[in-house]
Amino acid sequence: MIYLVTGGSGSGKSAYGERLILSFGEGQRIYIATMDPGEGEEGRARIARHRRMRRGKAFTTIERLRDLGSLRLPGSGPRHVLLECVPNLAANEMFGGGAAWESPEALAEKILGDIRAVARQAENLVIVSGQIGEDGCAYDRDTRAYIYLVGRLNQALAALAGQADEVVFGIPVRLKGEKA
Repeated sequence: MIYLVTGGSGSGKSAYGERLILSFGEGQRIYIATMDPGEGEEGRARIARHRRMRRGKAFTTIERLRDLGSLRLPGSGPRHVLLECVPNLAANEMFGGGAAWESPEALAEKILGDIRAVARQAENLVIVSGQIGEDGCAYDRDTRAYIYLVGRLNQALAALAGQADEVVFGIPVRLKGEKA
């Protein structure tokens, strides 16, 4: 099953995504990390914090900045996968020096296809995303296209997901799926 977890910056969505994975019981836990470690001191600090959060939880970590469609998950049997996170993946695909995309819609379809390829290999896929562009600021054309891309991905992923939760102040709020 696909689970979508979203929320604002610092909302607790990553910790909640990990709790979901841990709740699935037996099986291999795989963490797909998409943050580019070259993102400066703040990015490196965030990566270190996430590594500390995972410590002792038996995750196999795969660092994959883009092109999830060609990723083959290790092991066999039930795999519970945490994809962290969609905005980083979208930025890497859009600005990371890969193929030029004719439109955000075309790139969204490519990323969604890649995520579906991962989902086919997993018993459970928890996708952590984020809500960006809600600050009302004016941005340049490329940033507006990125914000649109993430919004488009979030809508499509919510449609694919059997469960979607928004984490607000560390509190998960069920948006789709059976109420807890």
